[in-house]
Amino acid sequence: MSDHQAVIRQLYKEGFNQGRLELLDRLCASDFMASPGDKGLAAFAQGVEALRAGFPDVRFEIEDLFGEGDRVAVRWRFEAIHAGPFQGHAATGRRVTQTANVIYQFKEGKIWRAWIQVDRLGLLQQIIP
Repeated sequence: MSDHQAVIRQLYKEGFNQGRLELLDRLCASDFMASPGDKGLAAFAQGVEALRAGFPDVRFEIEDLFGEGDRVAVRWRFEAIHAGPFQGHAATGRRVTQTANVIYQFKEGKIWRAWIQVDRLGLLQQIIP
């Protein structure tokens, strides 16, 4: 496994699943940018916090992880219970799943860019009565 792949595994295992967002300073470049244009570590952390507020038991499972050069691709799935507010929708108590594909680019050993294709509509369909 490459060093970049190990960083991505740590991001998901500790950062996302355990909510250890202080790791972002060590794992990500200060000028990090994600699609669709979220800039900086604060915006990245806010997105993760919002997800964890709506789905406190969220657990990402990496289904595929591979890379070459400065890029790593990951295909993930999560399952969680909608136990808190999420994107304007009150908790439903429903168990949900979501899938996505993400390509990460590294600069100087840190995550610099992220392009994500996520099934957000599928997730919302599971929580909207």
